[in-house]
Amino acid sequence: MTARVRDVPVTVLGAGSWGTALAVQFAHSGRVVRLWGRDRERLAAMAASRRNERYLPGVPFPDSLQVEPQLPAAVAGARDVLVVVPSPALRPLLTELAPHLAPTMHVAWATKGFEQGSGKLPHQVAREVLGPARRVAVLSGPTFAREVGAGLPTAMTVASPDAHYAQALARELSGANFRAYSSTDIMGVEIGGAVKNALAVGAGLSDGLGFGANTRVALITRGLKEMTRLGVALGASADTFMGLAGLGDLVLTCTDDQSRNRRFGLLLGAGRTPQQALAEIGQVVEGYAGAGALHAVAAEAGVEMPLCAMVYRVLYEGLPAKDAVQALMSRPIKAEIE
Repeated sequence: MTARVRDVPVTVLGAGSWGTALAVQFAHSGRVVRLWGRDRERLAAMAASRRNERYLPGVPFPDSLQVEPQLPAAVAGARDVLVVVPSPALRPLLTELAPHLAPTMHVAWATKGFEQGSGKLPHQVAREVLGPARRVAVLSGPTFAREVGAGLPTAMTVASPDAHYAQALARELSGANFRAYSSTDIMGVEIGGAVKNALAVGAGLSDGLGFGANTRVALITRGLKEMTRLGVALGASADTFMGLAGLGDLVLTCTDDQSRNRRFGLLLGAGRTPQQALAEIGQVVEGYAGAGALHAVAAEAGVEMPLCAMVYRVLYEGLPAKDAVQALMSRPIKAEIE
């Protein structure tokens, strides 16, 4: 990285666990970072303590990470603006951000999931709000914020239609314990990030019901097939789903209890209602709303996704989870490649 690039600020919008972790990682890689969020009181506490005690306790901020409560000041002079908010907040924040963007600024995001109502992926929302000329990218892959913040070895994918931008951002994000790979298949990377959330709810639900490791592995394997089927139908490359943003992220979120989506499913399996489980977790569970948006997208595309449909029916139609599993097991026998 050149000294000139090192001195140009990176702006991270969203001071939750993942936004904070990415801000810390960019700072560790040598960039000046500004971290912005909506909660002024919490930002002031973060600036004073030099850490995010609520979402990423025990991770000190590097000296080059600055907390900035004003959006225009956070963005001014930056080359890269990284948006790290839940899917429902993406369009409103991009709309608020757009007037503050200079023509040379690039916008990336770590948002996952189809937009409710429209069924659009984040890059499609960004194109609508920011226009087709803006350089854009998505960051996705098998990552937990706590482990990134702690500096544990991690790999992820940076995808952009602009291969040079994807490579540049991947290089600048990478460090001693963090490796980013580049891709031009932004469609596939985002579909992987959207579908895995619903499948992780299903994996947690299965484990919460005590169905065991065999069931979990079958769910992951067949879930990967559903993810790939939808992705190819929407124009993505099948190879993308065998990488970090597909198989990698799916395995991570289906098997580790750091995943809010998996924990949500575990609570459902233990007898909680969706509303009770959401309240108990106390943070956004992307797979809950995402299952509804995914169901609509799959229906519109004419793609069969029985596992994701099972999750949807449990969450939105009141189908008992055991009945859903029984329905899956009684489906007609077919070749595995179908």
